[in-house]
Order: sequence, then structure tokens, then C-alpha cells
Amino acid sequence: MKIDTFETLEKFRQVREQLDPGLFITALIAALLAAYAAAGMYRFFYERRGTGSQVHRAFPLLAIAITTLFIGVQLSIPLSLGLLGSLSIIRFRTPIKEPEEVGFIMLVIAASISAATFNFRFLLLMYVVAFISLLLTRGARAWKLFTRDGVLVLTVPAEQAPAHMSAVETVLKSRLKRFQLESSSIRDGQANFQYVFSGLKSDVPQLQAELARQVPVQSINIFLDRPGGIR
Repeated sequence: MKIDTFETLEKFRQVREQLDPGLFITALIAALLAAYAAAGMYRFFYERRGTGSQVHRAFPLLAIAITTLFIGVQLSIPLSLGLLGSLSIIRFRTPIKEPEEVGFIMLVIAASISAATFNFRFLLLMYVVAFISLLLTRGARAWKLFTRDGVLVLTVPAEQAPAHMSAVETVLKSRLKRFQLESSSIRDGQANFQYVFSGLKSDVPQLQAELARQVPVQSINIFLDRPGGIR
């Protein structure tokens, strides 16, 4: 028993000697700065559509904990097994509600591992590429919103649909700059037509009123695109 205790103390002494406090603090600071940068990107690109979880508040603590964990794993195999075993008691009771949150959490984890292995250049390059990719995603969404204003769904009696479709397109041409029939279906005596459109020339109520005057529609639904997800 005394031999085992002595060997354990000797192993911990070797671990303590291998750990340079300066490098450890440097890794923690780098991981912490990366976590704050990830939180800033989260708030700028995504938080506006958040579900209220505000997961970015956990980024600093995640970064510190993960960096310390992986530094410990590198220094001692027995210690690493004990650390990984202790993680088995952790359970996440609240599921992640938005897929974007997974991406930001993985970004924090990757940054913390890079800091723990002292690959600060990789960390910096990863954040540059991540920021550029978010900008490109935001630009692609902005272009999509620019080229499409929304979706129009019409429901008319199936037997009257062929006779009135020309009147529908006449109204759409007068009220919209561009439109395209995306899908159509007939069910239970009702014909449903879905149009994508852009360049709305009038207010939505005016478009709905004009369609109701020209065509015996059963329902008119207009869904306007709005910024959501990564901005």
C-alpha cells in the first residue's frame, strides 16, 4: 500500500514538473480570448433568431475547462483516463434547440484543443476561415432575400382552376415584378398553387383584394421572407 502511494505521488510530481505554469496560463488566455471571439460571432450572426438558450454565455467556461482537460491528458496517461472517466457522470438534460449552436460549440472545442496543444497559428487560421464562411453565408442569404420576396399560395375549386389561371397570372403580372409557379396539387376538390415571387409593387392587402375580385379563391396565403438563422 505504501509502495502504491509512493508511486502515485511520484507520478503526480512528474506531472507537476512537466507542466510549465507560463505555458499553461498562455493556453488558458488564448482559449478564453477565442471563446469571447466565438461569443461575439454568435451574437452578431445568429443571436437575433435565438430561442432564448443564450448558449454563448457558457463559451468562456467551456474553453477553460476543455483546455485544462486536454493539457492534463497530454501530461499523463493514467491521469487522462481518470479525467475521461469522471466525464461519464455529466449528462445534458436540456437538448440543443438550434443546429447553429452545435457549430459554435464545436468551434469553441476546436479552439480549446488548439490552445491546449499550443497550436496558436491553427487557432487563428481556423477563426479567420470561420469568420469568412459566416460572412459568405450571410451574403448568400441576403442575395436569396433580394431575389425572392416570398411565397404565394392560392386555393381554388379544382373544376374552376383551368378557367381562372390566366386571370391569376394577369393580376400577378400587374402587382409583381417576377413570379414563378413552383408547385401545384389537387386534393378533395381543391386545387392548390404555390408561387414564388419578388418585386412586390403594392401592399400585400391590395394584392390579396385584387386576386379575390378576379378569381373565386377559397384562400390566399402570402408568406414573406424575413431574416432568420445566421444573418
